Amino acid sequence: MENAQYLDASASAPGTANPLEAAWLRVRDKLKSEVGEVEYRTWLRQIVLGPIEEDEIVLYLPTRFLRDWVRSQYGERLQTLWRTENDVVQRVELQVKRGLTPSAPTPEEATEFTEEIPATPAAPEIRSDLAVPLDPRFSFDSFVVGKPNEFAYACARRVAEKPSSPGFNPLFLYGGVGLGKTHLMHAIGSELTKTGNVSVAYMSAEKFMYRFIAAIRSQSTMEFKEQLRSVDVLMIDDLQFLIGKDNTQEEFFHTFNALVDAGRQIVVSADKSPSDLSGLEDRLRTRLGCGMVADIHATTFELRISILEAKAKASGTVVPAKVLEYLAHKITTNVRELEGALNRLVAHADLVGRPVTLDTTQDVLKDMLKAHDRRVTIEEIQRKVAEHWNIRLTDMSSARRARAVARPRQVAMFLAKQLTSRSLPEIGRKFGNRDHTTVMHAVSRVAELMEQDPSFAEDVELMRRMLEG
Repeated sequence: MENAQYLDASASAPGTANPLEAAWLRVRDKLKSEVGEVEYRTWLRQIVLGPIEEDEIVLYLPTRFLRDWVRSQYGERLQTLWRTENDVVQRVELQVKRGLTPSAPTPEEATEFTEEIPATPAAPEIRSDLAVPLDPRFSFDSFVVGKPNEFAYACARRVAEKPSSPGFNPLFLYGGVGLGKTHLMHAIGSELTKTGNVSVAYMSAEKFMYRFIAAIRSQSTMEFKEQLRSVDVLMIDDLQFLIGKDNTQEEFFHTFNALVDAGRQIVVSADKSPSDLSGLEDRLRTRLGCGMVADIHATTFELRISILEAKAKASGTVVPAKVLEYLAHKITTNVRELEGALNRLVAHADLVGRPVTLDTTQDVLKDMLKAHDRRVTIEEIQRKVAEHWNIRLTDMSSARRARAVARPRQVAMFLAKQLTSRSLPEIGRKFGNRDHTTVMHAVSRVAELMEQDPSFAEDVELMRRMLEG
């Protein structure tokens, strides 16, 4: 069969005596004319011609990533072009061969490269370009601490004070969207860089992958690795993005090991714990879980109120407590969205020169609040009312008649009549199998008290707005 020694295709000249090389030159030129100069240089110039074995031609690439990419994007076209050039070839096999020398450019390419490359050797990229700048707004002082996040906050503080402490490397933060993971990571980085002698690289997992791909394209993977592995602290946000990206996972794994072995700190965040991140390699999940794993739980009503109060105070705009309570009840899953709602209210008040009220809140945020609307149930009414008046949920169906319990229970019955389609007997059964006449009395009594006591009426109206949206 043909020569089994792999050959540098780009270095071969037209008219070569080797028919296999000549065929490869024609295949390469056709492919380059189809995909364009930039795409060819980025992905295809590093292909090296290998042997032909029976009816299969072998092409080599220097990395698994390039091999997989070329196979998925250009594999079928390469096979078609080869069949056209050499009817012996029926299949194209792409293989990885480490340590290949990149193909030399043709004379035409060399002219173009000369125009792009500076006369002096380019200095390595600055690390600040490799990472994302830290946001000074995300500090420990601006982070509102409550029960759902106090452990994660304490762990972050510990890492900021003593990076690479035993048991805290890596620090793995996980929780839902908008609960403060990114805030804590920026706070760690900002605290560490205050001294000026600690190098910190923060980036999302997505950026890590894109920079890795760019390094492969520009044949600067060693520079990329050296830069990452020279930092004192590496922080990778939203690690779940690497699920399914096997080559990037492998590079992160080796970077992880190199940094930890050198006594450097790693901080990682994700939406799930390491053990629940299916799709990550087992060895990576094991390493991620060997340090400190801290969960940021969903916010409580009290924490949401504290966050809103802090943000409202910082804005300098007067926001009534009733509005803050309303927002804390309506937007419960995402702190980022909660803060965004408050920012919109403050901006609206500044622009139109009107005070923030419940009415303006519902009007300004109607699109956002609509997304949080859900069908009102008696159980939901009971829970919200019990929470608002600080009584036990079981008191809604208990026989207790103390005013501190009876009045909220009457309000819940009133709202059940107003906001649901349930009949009076059905409502009564939900409140400890009470008679429908008891529900009727509660409805009329609450209506009467609302007329007599504006403060009470405001409380009931707030509850109605929260439930009704």
